[in-house]
Amino acid sequence: MTREAEPWWAAVRRLERGLPPYRVLDVTRPEAWAALDEGVRRAVVHGGDREHGWLTGTRGPGWRGLWQRAAHRVRETPTEAQLALALCDPDGRIREAALPHAAGRPELLPLVAVRATDWAEPVRERALALLREALPAASHETLAVTAPVILRLGGRLRGGEAVELLDGLLRDGPPARVTALLLGCRDAATRRAALAVVLDLGLYDGLGLALVAAGDHDPVVQERAASGALAAADPDATLPVLLGARSGRVRAAGVTALRGAGRHGEAEPYLYDRSGRTRACARWVVRQGGGDPVALYRAACAAPEPPVRAPLGLGECGSLGVDAPALRELTGHPEGRVRASAVAGLRLLDAVEPARMRALLDDPEPAVVREARRALRS
Repeated sequence: MTREAEPWWAAVRRLERGLPPYRVLDVTRPEAWAALDEGVRRAVVHGGDREHGWLTGTRGPGWRGLWQRAAHRVRETPTEAQLALALCDPDGRIREAALPHAAGRPELLPLVAVRATDWAEPVRERALALLREALPAASHETLAVTAPVILRLGGRLRGGEAVELLDGLLRDGPPARVTALLLGCRDAATRRAALAVVLDLGLYDGLGLALVAAGDHDPVVQERAASGALAAADPDATLPVLLGARSGRVRAAGVTALRGAGRHGEAEPYLYDRSGRTRACARWVVRQGGGDPVALYRAACAAPEPPVRAPLGLGECGSLGVDAPALRELTGHPEGRVRASAVAGLRLLDAVEPARMRALLDDPEPAVVREARRALRS
């Protein structure tokens, strides 16, 4: 068995031993459910009776021995593991017979979503009917696990109907359902879909969208939420949140918005931001307000205690003949981060002196050594 095959074989075997899906795979990852579906099929088709006797009925009837009976006549209640295996079985009759037993089992709703894209029409129609019945009453936790599966499989040939069902559920349901996905789902694609609904329906004000932008780590969500917050025309509420965000992308949006608010002077501190995008936006806003960012960088670099990234900013917009000497002098500054910033500025100005950079390879500040190596490579 190849190492690549081990994960799905292990998942199928653990299900066969009776372990529920949440102990077999990471249920919050939509790709895990699709991989389980494929893994069970491969196990049944290629595994044979010797390895997977329960699946093929050699260890008792199993689910594969029950498909010929109508589902309502099956007396025993299948476990989560049995249903998971049955819902992924390569035999469409078994998949169809398993679906009625998945009703009222929210832990298996993601697999029902997988079956909603099934190539067999009877299986697909029954799974869609089950989704229509189960999704409106699903808890936020269940929806946060099932919605990513629906969206991930939406690109399949028969996945569009389930996506439309989810979209209608979000747009016509209570706002709390959308909020739960936007703020509590790990899947970025699902948060993007929830944000689209929020923006279309106007569910959040500018402050709410600013908080979403500042708190999310997905760049698409950050940019769309920040744009929506700025469009709300409430800068006094939104700008402090955007400018204080951890993401440079969001801070840059806030800095750019300072121009529209006529608050050009407030962009100056962001000339020394840790994000290159934010620094570039701050330079633009300062220029739009009649200021000279190059002059501000030069004055900052000449100060006894310059801002840490002032030399880097000067390297981004200064001139070789005028500013390289000041940056070379700052490579001997007592503050290690300032020295590293000066080395980076020299590299950007194309003013690297190999002998000076080689000497800095022995600097006690690791950031200086990294920048010196980068400069020498350039």
